Amino acid sequence: MRKRIKIFLKIACMIAVVVTALILFSYYSVELRTRSRVYDNIDELPHNKVGLVLGTTKYIYGNTLNPYYVNRIDAAARLFLKGKVDYLLVSGDNGQVEYNEPIKMKQDLIEKGIPEDKVFLDYAGFRTLDSIVRSREIFGQEKITVISQEFHNERAVFIALSKDIDAVGYNAMDVNCKAGFKTNVREIFARVKMMFDLALGIQPKFLGERITIE
Repeated sequence: MRKRIKIFLKIACMIAVVVTALILFSYYSVELRTRSRVYDNIDELPHNKVGLVLGTTKYIYGNTLNPYYVNRIDAAARLFLKGKVDYLLVSGDNGQVEYNEPIKMKQDLIEKGIPEDKVFLDYAGFRTLDSIVRSREIFGQEKITVISQEFHNERAVFIALSKDIDAVGYNAMDVNCKAGFKTNVREIFARVKMMFDLALGIQPKFLGERITIE
């Protein structure tokens, strides 16, 4: 019985070591590769034709505004009005009739003074990989500026570089540690999953006909 317990504990320790190594490798590989490509300072950010705004739900806990969403919209509008991008591509989930992230983002950007004809919609940005790959395969962009929070930008830019897309990220304001705790924990495992997706060549859920941004 004791021998079995020892074997079990040894296997459990080995699994724990492997999982920890995967987490550390995934997390810090992303940070190291993208460190020079994500920007807080808008003046240092290079100009790109298109800014890709990564979607998230507008409301949480019923009717409470999601600070991640609010800050991304603010950052996207700031980039456009500063002349750092010429168009905005808003990419999000439209998997249900009553749930449409891109439309909400476009409406809020227009309210902030962005011309309607400068905002393009990607209705099939179900996850970050989909949004990044579709920006090239559907919308024809070889260079993009990704707009989200820093942790998300790092992962998105890493995906883009792995797919031979020349990407930089502009960091929207983050949320406080308490409000963002679950999101930050989830990001750790999202990076591990991303590594597997890239290794396995996982493709977007939907592609479709090409759309010209001009």
